[in-house]
Amino acid sequence: MNSQLKKGIVEVCVLATIRKEPSYGYKIISDISEIIEISESTLYPILRRLEAQNLLDTFNKETNGRTRKYYRITTYGLQRIDDFLHEWGEIEMVIKFIKEHK
Repeated sequence: MNSQLKKGIVEVCVLATIRKEPSYGYKIISDISEIIEISESTLYPILRRLEAQNLLDTFNKETNGRTRKYYRITTYGLQRIDDFLHEWGEIEMVIKFIKEHK
């Protein structure tokens, strides 16, 4: 898969994972790993980039006596998911066209 396409897909997967509820790094990796391979070294730069783009914000929360950094989606992040789904619909039409004209 093209690296830029994969990067965009992984970013939207991260946003979708925390759309339902805020989450932390290890849990996000666990949730996403069900569909696409991702490591800590891949995830954390993505989280920082999404936060810098105001698609995520963060807060600290104590869980089981340990303080964790949680990520929550912003309204801009929700819009990014919607935009991606719209773009994906266009990609599906192009794929269909290409398959029909082999």
